[in-house]
Amino acid sequence: MNKHMGEIGLLSVAIIWGSGFIGTQVSLDNGLTPLQLLTLRFLIGSILLSIIFFKKIKINLNKESLKSGIVLGIFLFIAFVVQTIGLTYTTPSKNAFITAVNVVIVPFIGFIIYKDKLDKIGIISSIIAIIGIAILSLEHDFSVNFGDFLTLISAFAFAFHIFFTSQFANKHNPLVLTVIQFSVAFILSLVVQIFIGEGKIVADKSAYIGVIYLGIFCTTIAFLGQTICQKKVEGPKAAIIMSTEAVFGTILSVIVLKEPVTIRMILGSLLIFSAIITAETKLSFLKKKEAKLQNSEDSAGL
Repeated sequence: MNKHMGEIGLLSVAIIWGSGFIGTQVSLDNGLTPLQLLTLRFLIGSILLSIIFFKKIKINLNKESLKSGIVLGIFLFIAFVVQTIGLTYTTPSKNAFITAVNVVIVPFIGFIIYKDKLDKIGIISSIIAIIGIAILSLEHDFSVNFGDFLTLISAFAFAFHIFFTSQFANKHNPLVLTVIQFSVAFILSLVVQIFIGEGKIVADKSAYIGVIYLGIFCTTIAFLGQTICQKKVEGPKAAIIMSTEAVFGTILSVIVLKEPVTIRMILGSLLIFSAIITAETKLSFLKKKEAKLQNSEDSAGL
């Protein structure tokens, strides 16, 4: 059980993130702009973690962890800004599934930057995942709408964030990394928000409820959990597990926002689940079956 605590933790994070698509949609529909939402979301996360873990953060903060946290914060800001803007032009379920394309990208980042060996099973699972995402996102004329395109860009930023989180989590305190990246994302969001003239917030009560949920659960709890769990799980596998947020996001969108269930949605979900199973098991159950058959044939031959 302890052996798989990292994977279980990341799956829990994926479930929480899946619910985040609902909170984001509710906040955007009730008056908040994408930048206002992100500013409030990361402000809540930064304050909560700084208050609760102040002593631990103060003890473990150093120059190197600061640099690493800043890098993560920049990618986090880019990913969420583009993804949240994309959500204003597409549905939560499509936004969720296209974001999951980062699972395809992460292994190639390691290959390009550190010359990490590409796993054949990992590549196969990535191809299966991207086919599932294509089924969900492509229009009948094979075009991609603006919201889906923005979401795809955010997937690249999320892929870099996941990759570098795996690199930095083994070197620095997870709490320090999480607080720094939240603070950087908050500052960048606030600066851009003011620069484009969105300093004044006019929103309904529902929008604030949505952003409070995002700040506490999908930001503070989920990202802290991700940073801690990725100390135990390699980047490509972590990306595969966290891609399940797309499935949970779709399920919750259907239940809460009453999005219609389509054959494309079901088929895309099944393909992504197949990709996850393939990547996680490395098809070891097939190898075991082949080994048993071989042993049976050898025994019969004797």
